Amino acid sequence: MRISNELFFEEVERLLSEGLEAEFILRGFSMRPLLEDKRDRVIVAPLRGEKPQCGEVYLFRYRGRHLLHRLHRIEGEELVMRGDGNYLLEERCRACDLVARLVRVRRESGKVIDCASASWRRKSRLWCALPAMVRRVILGVLRRVKRMKGNN
Repeated sequence: MRISNELFFEEVERLLSEGLEAEFILRGFSMRPLLEDKRDRVIVAPLRGEKPQCGEVYLFRYRGRHLLHRLHRIEGEELVMRGDGNYLLEERCRACDLVARLVRVRRESGKVIDCASASWRRKSRLWCALPAMVRRVILGVLRRVKRMKGNN
């Protein structure tokens, strides 16, 4: 069964408003390499009045869509969001546009990764600290490898 993203995220927001977590399969490549399209299930939790923190991954509303990207920096009232796989593109929103925070990732294998763990935080910081050109090269290699695997 297919439903529209609009209807799907209305339900996600309803669950979050009740204090529940929501889990869904990640779609898109903007959070590569730490999160992968159709491989990972992401678990988001409601925001409980916490201040947005740089480096955390948030589900947020942006131009009529919902995106899951990392908070890159804060400029006054604006939050500058960026997908890990987007080394140039940024989205700007406000704290009121944040819907939830990424708390866990469930891999295809069933392994669950806690986003508060030292390992996840270290990998996130390392990836974000790489120069844009290095990230671009790594992402290009990952795309080619994935294409090669898909053709076999």
